[in-house]
Amino acid sequence: MEAARQYNVHEAKTHLSRILEQVATGEEVVISKAGEPVAKVVPLRAGVRRTGRGSLRGRIHVPDDFDELPDDVADAFGMR
Repeated sequence: MEAARQYNVHEAKTHLSRILEQVATGEEVVISKAGEPVAKVVPLRAGVRRTGRGSLRGRIHVPDDFDELPDDVADAFGMR
């Protein structure tokens, strides 16, 4: 794995647009103050694409007894 590029605070302020372009292409950037790393700028993960409400209809089955607690589980939790 390639090491993240490192910028000091002054460089980061001066070249923020360039740094954001690098991050947008998947690179990670470390920002340092007085030679000590203090922050890492990383790309955001892509959002989950949803096709709309009900998109899983027919794919998921919830059994009729879903809300009933089995006796052995109830006993283990001292609920009987």
